[in-house]
Amino acid sequence: MKIINLSDRPEFKEQVTDWLWQAFGSENSRDFFASVVQSSLSGADLPQTFIALAGETLAGTVGLWRCDLISRQDLTPWLAALYVDEEFRSQGLGQQLQAFVLEQSRRSGFREVYLYAEFTGYYERFGWQYIGDALDYPDKPVHLFRQFL
Repeated sequence: MKIINLSDRPEFKEQVTDWLWQAFGSENSRDFFASVVQSSLSGADLPQTFIALAGETLAGTVGLWRCDLISRQDLTPWLAALYVDEEFRSQGLGQQLQAFVLEQSRRSGFREVYLYAEFTGYYERFGWQYIGDALDYPDKPVHLFRQFL
C-alpha cells in the first residue's frame, strides 16, 4: 500500500469527491466536497488530501484541513474525511492513513492535530484523546479528539 498526496495523482479526484460526499455529505452537498478536494490541489499548505493506492486501485483517503468543525475554528489542523473503501476495510488502512497525516503534520511543525467523530471507541485505540463534545452544523452532537505530536 502506498500513501501519496492526491496532487500527485489528480485523476482520482472525482472518486475521492464521490466517496466523501457519499460517506459524509447530504443529498445536495457534492459540490461542497468537490470544492474541498479541488482546493487541496492548489499547492497551499492546507488543505491537503492524501490517497492510499493498492497498486493502481484507490483504496482510501484522508485529509489534513485547517478547520473541519465550524463551531471550533480555534483548533487547527484537523485530520478530516478519513475513508477506506469497503474492499480494504479491517486491514489496518485506517490506522496507516492516520499515521501518515500525523507524520505530515509533525513535518509541517504542528504540535497537535484534532478530529471529530459522531462515535467513540475507534480513534482512542490509536492514541487520540477525547477532549469534549461540540456541535457540527447546525446542531449535531459530536466528540472531539486530539493527538499530541
